[in-house]
Amino acid sequence: MRKAERLFQLLTLLRSRRTVITAAELAERLGVSERTIYRDMQALSLSGVPIESEAGVGYRLTPGFSLPPLMFDESELHALITGMKMVRSWGDDAMASAAQNVLDKVQAILPERLHTPNMMDPEWLVMPTFNREVLSQYSTPIRQAILNKSKVDIDYIRQDGTASTRRICPLGMVYWGHAWTLIAWCENRNDYRMFRFDRIQQLQITSDHFITSDTCNLQHYMAQQPC
Repeated sequence: MRKAERLFQLLTLLRSRRTVITAAELAERLGVSERTIYRDMQALSLSGVPIESEAGVGYRLTPGFSLPPLMFDESELHALITGMKMVRSWGDDAMASAAQNVLDKVQAILPERLHTPNMMDPEWLVMPTFNREVLSQYSTPIRQAILNKSKVDIDYIRQDGTASTRRICPLGMVYWGHAWTLIAWCENRNDYRMFRFDRIQQLQITSDHFITSDTCNLQHYMAQQPC
């Protein structure tokens, strides 16, 4: 993470808190050392950010520090927060971290009238994580392969328990409510196939690339599915 990005993240975390936050907690959230946090806090202070600190207690922004208003109404905020919590609970580590950063940024710039515990953590919203490590463990390389249009080799266990090896062109990811599923063009079957992440045994991104067409893309696949 570049220093400028890290300073922005620090400021976002400070804005999201009404109480102090320790250097140790900041270091853990950003994946850096406490010494780096000390240097970054000094840099923010020298740039004019009003930071209060107390040895052994932590940091906070000076009360009354001006924050910009957030132009969302409560229903829009609930929709955004719900979506980010779904990603945080059911996505891979990279997506979960990004979702948490979004939540921190939203909380940082909430106007005072909306800054209530029930806004950021609604008591009516329960977001179970299920077995996130298993369901999302291949999400990051699969997303990379989809974006780069890279062919992928997988060892897969079919529903009947039979093992198979496939070379596929990954087209998209679908979450069905209990499992992530990869939509792909299977070169072995010369047709679309779905592969559940939790049945993939091994996955290797190859150096070969594919090109989508009018009859081989995610939208074409979805158009063929019954409503």
